[in-house]
Amino acid sequence: MIKKLRPSPLLAIFLIVAVDVLGLTIMIPLLPLYAERLGASPFEVGWLISAYAACQLVSGPLLGRWSDTTGRKPLLLASQVGTFIGFIITAFAPSMTVLFIARMIDGATAGNLSLAQAYISDISKPEDRAKSFGVIGIAFGIGFLIGPAISGILAKSDYRYPIFAAAGLSALSILATAVLLPEARPARNDEGRRLSLVAWGEYVHYFREPKLATRLWQFFCFIFPFAMFTSGFPMFAERRLSFGPEQIGFVYAWVGFLGILTQGPVLGYLVRKFGEATLNRAGFAAYAVGYTLIGLAHSVPALALAATVTAFGGFIRPTLTSLITKAAPRTEQGSVLGLQQSLTSVAQIAGPPFAGILIQHGLLTTWGIAAAGITALGFVLAGDSKAAS
Repeated sequence: MIKKLRPSPLLAIFLIVAVDVLGLTIMIPLLPLYAERLGASPFEVGWLISAYAACQLVSGPLLGRWSDTTGRKPLLLASQVGTFIGFIITAFAPSMTVLFIARMIDGATAGNLSLAQAYISDISKPEDRAKSFGVIGIAFGIGFLIGPAISGILAKSDYRYPIFAAAGLSALSILATAVLLPEARPARNDEGRRLSLVAWGEYVHYFREPKLATRLWQFFCFIFPFAMFTSGFPMFAERRLSFGPEQIGFVYAWVGFLGILTQGPVLGYLVRKFGEATLNRAGFAAYAVGYTLIGLAHSVPALALAATVTAFGGFIRPTLTSLITKAAPRTEQGSVLGLQQSLTSVAQIAGPPFAGILIQHGLLTTWGIAAAGITALGFVLAGDSKAAS
């Protein structure tokens, strides 16, 4: 009897996250410029991005807790539907007030990435986790390769066209999740316990664990500058180099192409050869140097060099996520991934307004140097983590 072949769950996750990230990366280079067309200042653009993250901070732990009891798939679908609705409202927003509402709806249901990470943790062995998390890295690389380029090309005709494309991809992601993704039992035994917004005692508990605390601070030093970069770069490039959506999109596309190379099959080889901790430090070093070069760039060749260096920071996310999950007890994987998502939201709340205020006051070089300085602290912490392990 011939058995019916089923696609690997990792393949399904890859396709779902890739389509989801593609919609996201269409919006990243466009949203600041779209908001400015509606009358927003750079500082208000920062708060627009923060509004999304603030809603995500409140709702993320709730989605995670529900997914621990009902399964990942139903909550992933709910999250994707919220993203689709947010894109549609964004496309027709007549004012900044409506645009804020659209981003808040998207943020209130945002949990796609953390739920996908939890799913991967459920189905992966500890020794395979970095390679498995690399699937998300590849999806991000493909998204940054194609999405911003699509955004720039479509925005030449109308700024709403890329948003319609993002909404269409979001609908496709919903369909892919419903059809391709098998349900998996959450690999946990902590009675569905997740960190809530006000569970300060739980936060303190994890930050008192030396190995885990250092990794968590590292993660914050990675995601805060990254939030500064993604929210501020379109406005930086517009002011420093007179770039429009098309040129900005091609910069992101180049970084995405290099991200595929650094997080594809080569990642597993590099992890075996050098170890997760070494690659983690290399990623922090690349980001620190890259952000510095971006801040100092006054020409297209200089920016291209800076973007190339920055792309090798892609080693951070898969290796650091793996190191964080390994530093936590197996029975508390869901809680720690929920905390990681909460840290992401905190960084994305604070980072964009900080970037916006610097850019609004013309401190373009300071914007890059500040991001590099925080990333350099993550590099130092990576060394401390290696010594303590």
